[in-house]
Amino acid sequence: MKQITAGIVAHVDAGKTTLSEALLYQTGAVRQVGRVDNGDAFLDSDRLEKQRGITIFSHQAQLQYQDLTLTLLDTPGHVDFASQTEQVLPVLDYAILVVAASNHLPGYTRTLWRLLQRYQVPTFIFVNKMDVATADREAMLKLLQTGLSEGCLPFDQALDEETLALQDDQALDEYMGSNALADATVQRLIAKRKVFPVYFGAGLKLTGVDDLLAGLAKWTVPMKPQPAFGARVFKVSYDKGERLTWVRVTGGTLAPKALVLGEQKANQLRVYNGVKYTVASAVQAGEVCAIPGLSDTKPGMGLGAEPAAPAPLLQPVLTYALDPLQEELPRCLAALRQLEDEDPALHVTWSPHLQEVRVQLMGKVQLEILQQLLKQRFDLTVAFDAGSILYQETITQAVEGVGHFEPLRHYAEVHLLMQPGPRGSGLTFASDCSLEVLAKNWQHLVLANLAAKEHRGVLTGSPLTDTKITLVTGRASNVHTVGGDFREATWRAVRQGLMMLKQTGGCQLLEPWYSFRLEVAQTQIGRAMSDIERMAGLCDPPSAPAANGMVLLTGFAPVAEMQDYGQIVNAYTHGQGQLECVVDGYRPCHNAAAVIAERGYTEVGDTDNLTGSVFCAHGAGYPVAWQDVPAAAHVPYRYDKAALQALV
Repeated sequence: MKQITAGIVAHVDAGKTTLSEALLYQTGAVRQVGRVDNGDAFLDSDRLEKQRGITIFSHQAQLQYQDLTLTLLDTPGHVDFASQTEQVLPVLDYAILVVAASNHLPGYTRTLWRLLQRYQVPTFIFVNKMDVATADREAMLKLLQTGLSEGCLPFDQALDEETLALQDDQALDEYMGSNALADATVQRLIAKRKVFPVYFGAGLKLTGVDDLLAGLAKWTVPMKPQPAFGARVFKVSYDKGERLTWVRVTGGTLAPKALVLGEQKANQLRVYNGVKYTVASAVQAGEVCAIPGLSDTKPGMGLGAEPAAPAPLLQPVLTYALDPLQEELPRCLAALRQLEDEDPALHVTWSPHLQEVRVQLMGKVQLEILQQLLKQRFDLTVAFDAGSILYQETITQAVEGVGHFEPLRHYAEVHLLMQPGPRGSGLTFASDCSLEVLAKNWQHLVLANLAAKEHRGVLTGSPLTDTKITLVTGRASNVHTVGGDFREATWRAVRQGLMMLKQTGGCQLLEPWYSFRLEVAQTQIGRAMSDIERMAGLCDPPSAPAANGMVLLTGFAPVAEMQDYGQIVNAYTHGQGQLECVVDGYRPCHNAAAVIAERGYTEVGDTDNLTGSVFCAHGAGYPVAWQDVPAAAHVPYRYDKAALQALV
């Protein structure tokens, strides 16, 4: 039997859960097709999912078709739960992207496509709802080829091998030589994401489902397992208070009582099918299981020989403060910590001096679900404030930041080169320091300390991003230096460098922007374009009017300006207009001066992020302000002003 793990992903309302039910029914896994609107879907088992009619959590099902054993991972379709979908992608062999037959590709479908490309997941496409009267097969195929990839080709009819061969030079050579392509060649094209098989049908009426199953059985190739044990965590959940770690085994065999993380053992291996599970005597490479009782695991973590997954691309853009109402604050914080354990993107923070708990979310639907989860699972009735934008900060110039920490009987000095990084790159750390200057163990400690903390900017105290930080020089004492000294010196070096950049205008405030798609009547296009300009947005030229008189506008706009615009569109179009927004990452803030003034952040007063250093004289340590550190530093600077300018 061929073992494949496939994830099913889609924009909300594309019919993803309906297709999952059809796959389960056609393979005999369930006796009747469940319905989302009836609340009896096999994979939407949570009470909130039944109430809402949407998938909120990822779920697992087991299917058998011909010689294919398929582990199907169903994922949320609403953009507010995109982080849970992204957690699943690194463990997939293949993905099934469900697209509804319509005249456009939703923005979130394009976001999912970018994520599948990032994680290099080979993808099958199922065009659903082809039973709708307006469905047009050829138009949909063209839309997929122009909007996603030219390699989106129909596989539910006789293959056009010549068009397939044009997607790859090696395949073209094979076709030119024999006028045919071997099945193994087609499998390779799919696995390398050069070809994306497209199937058409209607999950609700079970049409096209057999073709899709046959395609999965014929064109997929199982993973090549590593000899040593390895597994990757893709989910953490709680079942009646019991903590479950969900893993995909990528190498070797996982047996009960085996050590999987430090001294922690896999005391039980559960293979789930919906809400039910069986206890496995062993889990082979390629299979998925849940391990109860492990602690300190998190999605993306690698176990054994498996490396960790890349840091998630999708991050929340809104932050909300908890209002505990009549509930005890410690209970609320403990409950939110457990939910954060399941979804790290919540980024729960506790401010002791403000006595405030904050969470980070993708949108209002997720906020509503969070409140319902707190009530359902923890019997907590709470509220949240109106929410605010989650800003970030970056740098536009290079600088050499210096941190020195020398109280009595302590010593460390660190010089960090800080350079602007590509948009969306986050923080990256490196070392370019001679071992003769600073021993390897100290260099490792500096890099570890850089990664151990969320660094804050000096404009608003928002998280620092898109910056490369490189250790370039430093100094330790054979007598007085201990590990904590380099932690202090490293963190102070980052802040001192940022303060130097603020002085020269090298710090920049970033805000999240939407990619939007706005459809209004031709007579309303002037109003719409005026609104977008007022919101500091960028707009492409409007499309030609469609047969129904509607005109399409696409572009980008700040989340802060556009997050409530949907209600305005609904009002002035009398419910006929449609606005679709997807977070497109961070860009320079359109009203940075106003935001900075409103925040009123005092960087030198932030005691958790100190800007100055500590030096020693006459047997006692004394503080030195950030602007005076360069003159007091013990190690010469590696870069002068001209050299720093040349690095940008």
